[in-house]
Amino acid sequence: MARRAPKKQARRNGGGGIPGWIWLLIGLLVGALVVAVMFLRGQWDLPDGTLPTPNPEARAPAATEEEPVAQKPAAEPRKPKYEFFDVLRDKEFVIPDAELNAQAQAEANRPADAAVPANADAVRYLIQAGAFRSSADAEALKARIALTGEVARVESAEIAGGTIYRVRLGPYPNAGSLAQAKQALGSHGIDAVAIRAQ
Repeated sequence: MARRAPKKQARRNGGGGIPGWIWLLIGLLVGALVVAVMFLRGQWDLPDGTLPTPNPEARAPAATEEEPVAQKPAAEPRKPKYEFFDVLRDKEFVIPDAELNAQAQAEANRPADAAVPANADAVRYLIQAGAFRSSADAEALKARIALTGEVARVESAEIAGGTIYRVRLGPYPNAGSLAQAKQALGSHGIDAVAIRAQ
């Protein structure tokens, strides 16, 4: 005859403990109680000043006949990408595009055997493609210019107590070659300034 197992062996996991679903229910109730307390205390409200509060009593000012309506100021011209004029030396002058094109046209129309002006040797034509506070930015522009087929260099200058890194091309022998190089840079999206140095 087979022996029956005693009742102690039939009970497992401590037998008289609290079932798991009751622990789950207790946890949910405690969580809901914490949320309710925080909500009632205002812990979840947004801090003051994060959102604007509208003023329902605010009114737009009424325009009167005596007071002229302010006109919009004319749109300011777009500032250049680089501040060239702050970093040029004393004897360097920016050549406006119209003047550069006129000089290049005059050189092209001049006969080959015409006399070269006496001060032509003293004039140097340069292109400045950028001026930066960081040498890394200047080197990046120099590399971008190299992809266009032009050769640029980075020159450093002490200005207003800081170092400026200028990306320059040239010198060019005349205004015609300067205009061609400037136009080549412009066709690749690189803004540059023509400079006459003496």
